[in-house]
Amino acid sequence: MNPYLLSLILGVIEGLTEFLPVSSTAHLRICEALLGVSLGDGYWKMFSIVIQLGAILCLPIYFRERLGRFLKTFPRGEHGESTALTHPLTLVMVAFVCTAGPAYLLTKVIGKHLESLLIMGVALVVGGVIMWVVDALYAHGTLPRKTDRLEGMRFGQAVWIGLCQILSAVFPGTSRSMSTIAAGQLAGMSRPAALEFSFLVSIPTMVAATLYDLYRSIHPHHGEPSILGQIEWTTQGWVTLGIGFVVSFVVAYFVVAWFMSWVRSRGFVPFAIYRILVGAAVLVWLVKGH
Repeated sequence: MNPYLLSLILGVIEGLTEFLPVSSTAHLRICEALLGVSLGDGYWKMFSIVIQLGAILCLPIYFRERLGRFLKTFPRGEHGESTALTHPLTLVMVAFVCTAGPAYLLTKVIGKHLESLLIMGVALVVGGVIMWVVDALYAHGTLPRKTDRLEGMRFGQAVWIGLCQILSAVFPGTSRSMSTIAAGQLAGMSRPAALEFSFLVSIPTMVAATLYDLYRSIHPHHGEPSILGQIEWTTQGWVTLGIGFVVSFVVAYFVVAWFMSWVRSRGFVPFAIYRILVGAAVLVWLVKGH
């Protein structure tokens, strides 16, 4: 396949799936396998890291006004309702630390699982079932709704969401956004509040994870060869990388805007069903020997 077309396709997939609760990692790996891209190829590993960074950068731009207000009102909040420990910016960092520490210690486990389509397929199905059940309980009023706005979040909720987010780091296919959204609903947050917090906590979490992946690609463990050293950089390679980066950024920006609007009046069940169907299809494909 033409590398520019492949870059366009993978950029669209990354942009569409990075912030939806369907797992961008699983979608990229599955599509790369279907399109014949070598998962061990240094260039395409670097490509996946770079286009993820493109998607991440849309968030501070989309939420620039919200982030600006948080910075201006720290630590008391817009109406004096917060403290230094309960301000949304603090809670974002609390969730990040609760994820980053354990995830770093589990990097060996993460590395072993990263390319496993079997684990991705199972995680898609299991995560879809969990999301469906949690959202159904929320819709029927079984779960408490104590936090309608981000400004009303509590310290314990941020810790809980951060710990649940570890699952997405250890088991690719779980989806970081699925983990944080479902955890938020279980902790008594409304759908919009859980989704907004999911987006905001993804900024430090994904930036740190992406930069760590980039660092490890350049400085691998145990004297293994650097990915950069395996890549023969050409004009075509740089253009391909640029296309994927820009496309993932633009698509992700519009997906975030659409998803915020969608969740205000609808739930997450369609995404849960989609996860289950895709995960089941992957498992059937593997059983048949793809």
